[in-house]
Amino acid sequence: MRTSLKTNEHLILETRHHWLTLAIPFLFTVALEILLLIYIPTYWYLDFVLLFYFLLKVYQRRYNLWAVTNLRIIDEEGIFSKYSKESPLDKINNVSFRQSLMGSIFGYGDIEIQTAAEAGATLYRFVQRPDKLRDAITTAQEEYAINRSKPGIQHDKVGFAAELEKLFELKQKGVLSEEEYQKRKSKMFE
Repeated sequence: MRTSLKTNEHLILETRHHWLTLAIPFLFTVALEILLLIYIPTYWYLDFVLLFYFLLKVYQRRYNLWAVTNLRIIDEEGIFSKYSKESPLDKINNVSFRQSLMGSIFGYGDIEIQTAAEAGATLYRFVQRPDKLRDAITTAQEEYAINRSKPGIQHDKVGFAAELEKLFELKQKGVLSEEEYQKRKSKMFE
């Protein structure tokens, strides 16, 4: 992630486009390479153009990401230039995701985030593990709301956040059930 984190901000989750988004550029590159070798082998320098195209797609996937922190959602894209969009957690109204049958099999889907901004909803397509991204956003929103509602209580923010993140990871791995997760989380806020 190229966006700098603010003071007392920590990263909860970082995700990218699913690796299948590289399948079509890869197949396109291989098919054209075969055609070049068969029909016009004298234009060997076109191999470098095809290689550059595929590497461009690989780096595009690497630098186009979504990150959830304890304060905001960051959407970054761009290889040579940089574009970044931030959505504060308190401005997010709704988070939903869709997964097709193929998406369920391979682990990708679409996430829609509705904010209070004029633009309305933002749709992220072919997200790797969309359910994990949705859960990270909603959990971060809950924690953010709880921390704002108790202004007189100061937590050791770094230790508290790390402990909360560990609990969330245990829930994601299936070690903790939703009930156990909520119970332990509520104990932390007492």
